[in-house]
Amino acid sequence: MEVSSQLIQPLVALVIWSMVMWLWMYATRLPAIISMRLEMDPMAPSGEQMAKLPARVRWKADNYNHLMEQPTLFYALVLALSIMGVSSELAIYAAWAFVVLRIIHSLVHVLGNKIELRFAIFVASNIPLLFLVFIAARSAFNS
Repeated sequence: MEVSSQLIQPLVALVIWSMVMWLWMYATRLPAIISMRLEMDPMAPSGEQMAKLPARVRWKADNYNHLMEQPTLFYALVLALSIMGVSSELAIYAAWAFVVLRIIHSLVHVLGNKIELRFAIFVASNIPLLFLVFIAARSAFNS
C-alpha cells in the first residue's frame, strides 16, 4: 500500500469515530428528550433547551462538536500531505497518534468528563498535530 494511502487511513478512522459519536449523541439525547417530555421551541435561544438535559447526555453533543473543530486542521493537513505526495512514516505515525488521542479524549469526555485529564489529552493531541504542521510546511515551502 502506498504511504499516501496509509496517511488517508487515520483520516477515515477519525471520520468513522465522529459518526460513532454522532450516533451515540442521538442514542442518548432522543430518549432523554422523550423521557423529560421536552417540547422543542424554535423560538428558544440556541442551546437553552439542550441545557435542560442531564450532563451525561450533553457531554456526547459537546464532544461531537469538539470533533468538528480542531480535527478540521488534521483533515486539511492530511489531505495536503497526500496531495503533495509526502511519503513519511513520521507523518503516518503522527496522524495515527492524533486519532488515537482524540478517541481517548472523546471517551474521557463522554464517560466521566474528568476535565483535567481531558485537557491533558487535548494538549497531548496537539503534539502529533504540530508534527504534521511542520512536515506539511517543510514540504510546501521547500518545493
